[in-house]
Amino acid sequence: MKHTKRILVFGFALFAGFFGAGNLILPPQIGFKSGSDWWLVALGFLLTTTVIPLMSLFGHAKLQGTILDFGKKVSPKFSLAYCIIMFLIVVAFPLPRTAAVTHEMAIAPVWGTSPLWTSCIYFLLVFLFAANRSKALNLIGKYLTPIIVVMVLLIITIGLTSSAELMVPSQLSSPFVDGLLEGYQTYDAIAGLVMGGVIIISLNAQGFESYTEKRRIIAQSGGIAMLGLFIIYVGLIALGAFYNGQFPADITRTELLLGLSTSALGSIGASFIGVLIALACFTTAVAVVVSVGDFFKVFFKNNERIYQVTIMICCVIGVLVGSNEVGFIIDVALPSLMFIYPISIALIILNILPEAWSSTVIFRGVIITVFVFSIPDFLSFMVPEELLGPLKESIPWSSYNLGWVLPAIIVFFAIKAYQDLRLRHH
Repeated sequence: MKHTKRILVFGFALFAGFFGAGNLILPPQIGFKSGSDWWLVALGFLLTTTVIPLMSLFGHAKLQGTILDFGKKVSPKFSLAYCIIMFLIVVAFPLPRTAAVTHEMAIAPVWGTSPLWTSCIYFLLVFLFAANRSKALNLIGKYLTPIIVVMVLLIITIGLTSSAELMVPSQLSSPFVDGLLEGYQTYDAIAGLVMGGVIIISLNAQGFESYTEKRRIIAQSGGIAMLGLFIIYVGLIALGAFYNGQFPADITRTELLLGLSTSALGSIGASFIGVLIALACFTTAVAVVVSVGDFFKVFFKNNERIYQVTIMICCVIGVLVGSNEVGFIIDVALPSLMFIYPISIALIILNILPEAWSSTVIFRGVIITVFVFSIPDFLSFMVPEELLGPLKESIPWSSYNLGWVLPAIIVFFAIKAYQDLRLRHH
């Protein structure tokens, strides 16, 4: 019974780490654009927001170390560089975005205050919670996350069972791919790598020594978190699609979520969604800051002062970046996501494979290939299309910003076949 309760708490804490307010505003928008093709968008979106993140948690259950272990087969230096870049991206974009969304949807409509004031107060509270990590995670897992889940499900259920106008045809040319790439903006694959480490540290702090028992708790907690994400993401995508005839085509993400809440709940919808946004934002921000602090604390041999300094730096960056508009933070994050996401996905998949399929040579070959072939996707946001067009046309699927996928698969099987051939000859 005690273990079951702990699994539920960890599962809800994981859910909070994945399901931020930024993730609350993304599914309705992509569903809104997809119309009757919403189920194709949902398949792509769920691949990068539930399947890959769940695989990352299975990777943690197998490795039971830190995020550094995910890249150690490539090289220790690569692993350290990857972790630092990943944490910089997490602290620079999704963390401040929680404050920006809170301001635009919960604070500005009521109080009309400056976003800087919102960010300052918001991250002061985040710092106080993160400074007491064990109590914070327990509070999030036991109370805040269940409240968030119930509130979101209420909006989805009422919205989907209410009458709506006819759907407007899809605005998307490749619904599945668009949904998959929109899933990058949730940062859920990265959150899986980050939050899995928090659970490992929490289990170790509670005296768990059995590899099998820790693996079971991580896997089951991850299953609870991903089931919650699956239900809510599909519901929000469908909600955006079913009501896409009621709003103008150029509606913003925050305006759409507010409109859907009002359609589902009436005049109380604005206040309801404001409370929901504030809770979802805050729980995610605390989870992110705690995870970054935990990583550097363990890296510096459990130095508590390093933890305190790290969470303070995270909160200062959050204040500075979080004072900008949500749309701006989302747009400027795109190039970095095109760089870090392919590498993250490749590392997650390689780490859950059996040892015979994930040798050091395979790791290095696949990661180098992914890095090289994702460069055009990264550059496409900074280089004019006429200069980069011929290069992207020569790479399969590069027009979908997935030019790294096929080369990585080919290199993987080529190296595996070569290794098997050598073994047979020996």
